[in-house]
Amino acid sequence: MTELVIGLFGPTAAGKSDVAAAIAARIPADVVSADAMQVYEGLPILTNRSSHPERLVAIWPLSHAASVGEYAPLAHAAIDEILETGRTPLVVGGTGLYFRAALAELALPPAPAPGARERWARLYDEGGAEVAHARLEEVDPAAAARVHPNDRRRVVRALELAEAGGSLVPEREQLFGGAWRHPTLLVGLEVPQPELERRIVERTRRMFESGVEDEVRRALAAPVSETARKVIGLEEVAGLSREEALEAVLVRTRRYAAYQRKWMRRLEGLVIVAGDRPPEEIAAEIVALARTRERLPRP
Repeated sequence: MTELVIGLFGPTAAGKSDVAAAIAARIPADVVSADAMQVYEGLPILTNRSSHPERLVAIWPLSHAASVGEYAPLAHAAIDEILETGRTPLVVGGTGLYFRAALAELALPPAPAPGARERWARLYDEGGAEVAHARLEEVDPAAAARVHPNDRRRVVRALELAEAGGSLVPEREQLFGGAWRHPTLLVGLEVPQPELERRIVERTRRMFESGVEDEVRRALAAPVSETARKVIGLEEVAGLSREEALEAVLVRTRRYAAYQRKWMRRLEGLVIVAGDRPPEEIAAEIVALARTRERLPRP
């Protein structure tokens, strides 16, 4: 039995799912999804769910308030179960924190009180950046020293964590490096910006052609948690005309891809491979890397 785990990360539309499927066709491997949007049922088109088998996809209804703290033990159990069968777990993400939590033992922050994020966001918006940052200096000076007052997202997150008894500082320090639960090969898909843009546009248009508006309408007919409402495109598709929604989804997807690329490059030990090639070619390179570095057994 090999102890090797392969982690495959990259921005949205980089082709991770197809590469993962191509790897699974070459070696005995099972895919474990590390995507905070794909954990939800009911939105396969909007969340670009893979047509290939993946674990931890569509595991919760939209009414469920998903969290990385609840996801992590499920991912660990799935990876350990796959290893016990002698197969290779292939963790594919997506969502940086979910990806890291699947592969490592993170000291995850305590769950915030209901409505805490909205309350702190209101303080920031109504009281101003300086007032919110001054409050952060009172409750978590170390985090305040790391976060600029104008960084609204991180100030609000730091306040939310401090209230729950955690801190942004240790959370951030363990995100990008540290011991893995098992020997792990980390691979990042790098796609040139023009090609990634082409793929994002093509995929977004295909979503609308595939009936995403009807999918969203059905989803919103039932209760939807605050967490699920953060799925990219849900509010835009529900509230805008097709043309406006398409453009709004493109804007958010581009921003998310840029964030993922920054996140990817901060992961310690990551091996970058060119993602603008056929999935089979990329898969062959990753399998060769795994065999060289970790003595992955040949089939």
